[in-house]
Amino acid sequence: MEEDKRKHLEFIQNVIARMNSNSFMIKGWVVTLVSALFALIASGKFEKELFYVSYLIIILFWILDGYFLSKERQYRGLYKTVAKKKNDIDFNMNVSEYNKEKNTWISSIFSETFRVFFGLLIIITSIIYSFIN
Repeated sequence: MEEDKRKHLEFIQNVIARMNSNSFMIKGWVVTLVSALFALIASGKFEKELFYVSYLIIILFWILDGYFLSKERQYRGLYKTVAKKKNDIDFNMNVSEYNKEKNTWISSIFSETFRVFFGLLIIITSIIYSFIN
């Protein structure tokens, strides 16, 4: 029975690791894409209105990253529940009961770290836009 619990916890931990990895990759992609747009605009080959696309990219990636964080938080809740179980390991991976309070998508989008990271990207984009204009 202890081996079943350990295996179930491993399954959950693997999902948590994937969600964390996806979140990390999203942050890398958003910085790369926004930087590439800055470089294109600075080259003079594109209109300055392309800056609006960078805002759109930041917001879309912010929302997507919030989804992965909410799922990660939900699986952490499942992990805690399974870790407390003594027996009756059913390998359930349903996290719908953990989709509440700070684990919701909206709450995750506006988490403190996301507000700082993506907020700074928006502020930096605005500063660069004001210098180019």
